[in-house]
Parts: sequence; C-alpha cells; structure tokens
Amino acid sequence: MRSINDILKNNVLTTKTPISNLESILNTQSDSPTDHQNNGVCGSNQIETFRCITCHDRGIVLEGDVAYPCSCMQTRKLENQFRNARISRELMKCRLEKFRFDYYTQDTNDQSHYEAASRALNASKSFVKECKFNPHAPGILFTGPVGSGKTFLAASIANELLDAQLQVLFLVVPDLLDELRATYKSEINEIDLLDSARTIPILILDDLGAHNYTDWTRNRIYSIINYRMNELLPTIITSNLSLDEMEDYIGVRTTSRIIQSSRIFRLSVEEDIRHQIYYEREGKK
Repeated sequence: MRSINDILKNNVLTTKTPISNLESILNTQSDSPTDHQNNGVCGSNQIETFRCITCHDRGIVLEGDVAYPCSCMQTRKLENQFRNARISRELMKCRLEKFRFDYYTQDTNDQSHYEAASRALNASKSFVKECKFNPHAPGILFTGPVGSGKTFLAASIANELLDAQLQVLFLVVPDLLDELRATYKSEINEIDLLDSARTIPILILDDLGAHNYTDWTRNRIYSIINYRMNELLPTIITSNLSLDEMEDYIGVRTTSRIIQSSRIFRLSVEEDIRHQIYYEREGKK
C-alpha cells in the first residue's frame, strides 16, 4: 500500500481541499461499526449521507498511517466514462452476452431472421475484439426495420469497449442535428461539437434515418463521416434506411463513404422486438 504523499503525487484523489489540510481531515475518518451503521450521522440533528460509506466520498481509506485508494474511485471513473460517452441509463444495460435469438426465431420454417442476427452478433464480437488492439478497425453499418435490434448491438459494443477503457462517443443522430442547429442561437461552438464527433477514437451514430435533413445538416454529417474515413477511425452506424434511401436522405457522397469504411449487416424480425418485450412484460404471450 502507498502512503498519502504517494497517492497525492499520482493524482489519485481529486479534491478542492488544500493539501496542507488534507491529512488532518482524513484523520477524522473512523473505522468503527457505529460510523458505518449511521451512514455519516453528524451530531444529533444533522445527517450527512455519503455515496460510499467506506471512505465517506474522500476517495482514499486509511489503515493506520497508510492510505490506499478506495474501490469507489474505479466505480466513479466508470460512471464518468459512460456519462461522457453519452450512453443513456437504459442502454447501459446492453451487453452482447444478453443478445436474445428467440426474438428472431418465431417461424421455425424461416431461419433467415436468425441467420442475419447471428452474422450481426458475430461481427459485433469481432469488432470489439479487434478494437482492443487495432484502432483502425473497419466500422459497421447495421440496417433493418424499427425494432430489429440495431441499437441494442451498437450500445452493447459501446459498453464493452468502455469496459475495456477505450474512448467511445454514442450520438443519437436526431439529437446531434438538434444540437448543431442550436449552435446558431447559443454559445455552444459548432466546431467543438463537430470535432468531438470527428476525432473520438470510436464513434457510434444511432438512428441515421429518415429525418428532416437540410443541405446544412447533410454537410455536417458528411464532414464527420469523411474525416473519420480518411483518418481510419471506426464508426458504428444504425439506420432503418436501405442504401438507396440513405442516398436520398443524406446524399450519395456520404453514403458512398459509409459503404467504403463499413461492414454492412441487415437485421430483420417478424415482429418489432419492443412489442415482443411488452407482451412478455404484460404476460400477453
């Protein structure tokens, strides 16, 4: 275990408390069972709650005159990674190991849905594995109707790469377009917003669909895709459009670059998976 000075030198603890006062504050930490049971009771009337009852949100734990980082620091780091990646709470649950083939096998006479899902899942696993040692892996374009599992696979890829400490940005295209439009009337810098999408090591663009694109927004999407293709930065894209429809909505040159830089997998289902989940939850099937 390392001393307090070693921990501070390595910036393990982030605090606004002056270092000169840190040790005296840390000395107030108690290992008594009463402190843990009371979850940080201060006096008889004032109650202070802590996210971590082990270190009382200080980030380090004392054992005698030796300090070491609390395990909650890793949890906070992971939380910040997911927050910065813009993964929603619902999508944080997605993992490739949770992919369910039963959504694709309702008709035993037609295995095309199952086979397409199997190819897409295997490609997702291969992508995650390759990204861990190759920052220039080819991207993936998942196409298919609404409710066919495209976003689940994209979010699962994002989560597993984040678990591996890789940098990922998950952008929902309609939200991105709204943010870009908002730069007209706010202090948000459009260049900063675009640069984040252009330069992040792994970008996920979810729902590149039939939206109300203008020439201005098409050019911004093109700028992101073109930069990433030229820099060999992998991009995962989900869309309910066919390639022909994609050309109509976002343009031929952008679609061409997506095709060049991606492996393409089409998912299909007999019934929207979200509907199937609803029926399961309500006991209707």
